[in-house]
Formats: sequence, C-alpha cells, structure tokens
Amino acid sequence: MPRLTVFCCTLLLCGCTTLPGRDYPRPPSSTPVEPANPALLQPFAAAARTHPAESGFRLYAVGVDGLLLRLELIEAAHSSLDLQYYIFHGDESGKLVTEALARAAARGVRVRVLVDDTETIRGDEQLYGLAGAKNVEVRVFNPWRYRGHNTFFRGVEYLFSHRRLDFRMHNKLFIADGAVALVGGRNIGDEYFQVDPAWQFADDDVFAAGPAVRQLAATFEEYWQSELAIPVQALLPAKDTDAAAAEALARRLTVAKKAQSAGENYQQQLAANEPLASVLAGRSPLDWAPAEVDSVSSLLFGPVAEAIRATRSELSIVSPYLVPSAHELRLIDELRAQQCTVRILTSSLEANSSLAAQAGYMHYRQPLLEAGVQLYEIRAHPQNARGTGQPAKLSHYGNYSLHAKLLVFDRSGVYVGSMNYDERSRRLNTEDGLIIHSGVLAQQAARHFDLMSQPQNAYAVRLEEQAPGDAPHLTWNTEVSGQPLTLHHEPARSEWQKFEVHFLGLFPIDHEL
Repeated sequence: MPRLTVFCCTLLLCGCTTLPGRDYPRPPSSTPVEPANPALLQPFAAAARTHPAESGFRLYAVGVDGLLLRLELIEAAHSSLDLQYYIFHGDESGKLVTEALARAAARGVRVRVLVDDTETIRGDEQLYGLAGAKNVEVRVFNPWRYRGHNTFFRGVEYLFSHRRLDFRMHNKLFIADGAVALVGGRNIGDEYFQVDPAWQFADDDVFAAGPAVRQLAATFEEYWQSELAIPVQALLPAKDTDAAAAEALARRLTVAKKAQSAGENYQQQLAANEPLASVLAGRSPLDWAPAEVDSVSSLLFGPVAEAIRATRSELSIVSPYLVPSAHELRLIDELRAQQCTVRILTSSLEANSSLAAQAGYMHYRQPLLEAGVQLYEIRAHPQNARGTGQPAKLSHYGNYSLHAKLLVFDRSGVYVGSMNYDERSRRLNTEDGLIIHSGVLAQQAARHFDLMSQPQNAYAVRLEEQAPGDAPHLTWNTEVSGQPLTLHHEPARSEWQKFEVHFLGLFPIDHEL
C-alpha cells in the first residue's frame, strides 16, 4: 500500500497530464545516401510510365504472406525502412521482424520505427533495444508515463490523463526504400499473421507501388515529426536502449516454429523470397488504378464518406468493431432509402477479442436489420478455410476472429486500411488507408466477403417472428456439418462471457469504442 500511495502521489505531483519526454532532443533523421533501389523500382517502371497518374496494388489476405512480405522487403531494402504500427509485439513474429531490422541497420539501412503505446504487453520492450544501434531510431506515440504493465497503475494514470491518453495512433504502415509500401489492418504479432494456435485474426495487406507510396511516405513523416512522437531514450533507462542492447538483438536468432507450422512451407517460401519474388517478376501482377491516401483522425468525414454516398448498387463493409455514430448510421440509411444493398460482416460475441466493443455493437443490430442491412457475424471456428487467410488445420484451434477493415463500393472501388466503422476511429484515433478505384481489387475484396460470410463460416443475423403478431427477435443462422442451424440465443464462448458483455452494455461508453 505505501508503494501504491507513492506512485499515485508521484503521478499527481509530476503533472501526469503532460506529455513525458516532449523536450527530449530530436536531431533530424539522417538522409539515406544510397541510390534508388532498382530491385524495387525497375519491375514496375514500364507500368508506371503507362499509367502515369496511377499506382500499382495487390491485395494479400493470407496471414503468413503478410509476415513473409515484411521480412523479404526488409532484406531487400538498400537505404531506408519506415514502420508505423499501433501494436508491435515481442512474440515470435515481432522478434523475427526486429532481428531483420537489426540486420538491415547493420548493413547501413536507415531504420525508423514509430509505435503506439496503449496496448503494449510484457516482452514488447524487446523492440526498444533497436534504438541503440547505428542507423536506427525508435519513437513512441503519445506515451504513458508509467512504463510497466500493471493494469491498476495504468488505470490510475488514465484516470488523471484520460483526455491525452484516449488519443491513439491506430495506423499500420510499412515503407521500404520509399519505393513500395504495405498498408492495411495488420499489426506486428503472431495473431495478426495467423500463426498463433490460440488466436488468429483475419486481415488484409495492400502491396503498393507508384505515386501512392510517396504520399504514404509524406504521412509517415508528419507523424514522425509530431511532438507526440517521443524518442524511446526519453522514456527508458539508458541500459534498455544502448549499444549493448542493440548488440544483443543482433546476436539473437529466433526460430520460426509457429510460422513454419502454420505456413506449412514457410521456410521454403522465405528461402525462395516468395511471395515478393513473384510480384517483382510479374508473375503476381499489380493492378494499376487511381487511389486516394487518407491519414487523418476523422477519416469517415472525408473521402470515405463521399465514396459511401456515391455508392449506387452495393456497399459491403468488413469491420471487426462496429459501433457506428449517428452520422455513420445516416450514411447507411441514405443508401437503403435508395434501395442500395448494404452488407456488413463483423465479429460475433464468441469470436470477438473486445467485449467492450461487442457491448457497444449489440445496441445497433436491430436498427440495422430493420433498415434492411444484411448482417453477418464471423464464427470462432470456421468450417471452410477458403477466404479465412489460414490453413484449415489452424482454424480448429483457439479462436478465429476478424481484424480486416474493408469497404467495397459497387464492386468498382475499395477502401483498405486501419479504420473500423466505429466511433473510436472517427473521434479518438488517427487512422490511415487507401481508397483504390480498381474494379479488380474491389471484386477480389467482394469475393473475400462472400467466402467469409458463407454459412459454414459466419452467422447470418436476422429478425424473425416466432409467432404471428409477436415482436421480432434476433436469430443466428448458420450451417454445421452441412446442415442448416438456427440459434435463438446468441452464441458465446461461455455464459460468463454473455454476462460480461451485457453488463458492459449497461454503460454509455459508445463514444470510447
């Protein structure tokens, strides 16, 4: 108790609402001196000349491909690597990426990593050791003053600093040599690359080349130069970010046991530089199309909202967290008034990793269904692996969940990025993403929706009457072992989970979700 009292008093006395480390010196980042990397530019040069105002894109839905692409691009980089992530775990995948970055820095590549600070867990600090290496800078966005992982202590700090700490950087961006980029919903961590038997998050990456990459690089630079981006040296003891810590990382060699098991041929793909080699060789061609880069905190009030309003026949939304604001509900109502089909795929209670978000979403199911929206909830154990982003054997373990953020407009354009269709994405987070005016990618994303929402993989949520004149109630309609099944009670992992989510639903917290 005395330690707790001292901690709480320290927070109050040191002005915990202020940003820690804001006055720490931040010299300008070194400018890469290497010439442009022909290996990442030349394969797309002819197409870029043919499509001067467009960029090239390819969509990747397989989780382990996302990990392979990052590792391969790090190894291919000549001059610079810029990474911006909400979560960067210290698990197997995080260690593999960290060690690859250390090797890149050792051969002279400038490495900059910007991470958010709100969902770090014990072990994630391994990344910070990179800061002690030559050519590497690591910054933390809007950091917590308390650097440990005790939830009570964090709760105390949040109590006094909630206005500042509510503002989070939810972006996910990877740029190699200013030539190619990966954008989408994936964080760095085993569950996001679907190699963890305990949890697998379905998600997407867009591989980008062309002018869009320069725009994405400019958004990274804005965040990097922000006063909220604090050098990690300002937050931790010197021993955690010195040369010795960096040397320890350089000597570490993580064995990719999970990735090999989940990816089946992971080692062979990595040795063959796949899937990157197929992109560079043209065997996996990019689709060249106009695109808009968005990286703001109120994304839905910009180009995405306009793209929704311009939809005439069908809008498909994939969002793991669905807590729409009044404005976002009006966008859907306007489309339904024009007889436009609106399809939404989100998380079921049994599959959701955030009970608070699920509690907020539950209030909107009936209004959405009454408006004529087709509503689907992903199952925790899909029975058809097509479209799930992982091998069938992995779907039988742990918990399969949704993490992709996609909007498909009339099957002629698609949004891919970090933004959920919820109030937090609109009010409290920064987000990034691409609106790509490509029928090819839109059709691919729509097929992805179709596969994930089929009865073997999802519940079709409906309003049905048990008897004529009765008030309609929710049903969950699915298929098990080839047989249709209708559930009249919400599927959940346990009765306790149901109690928790209904208890959370009593509180007016939608604006935080």
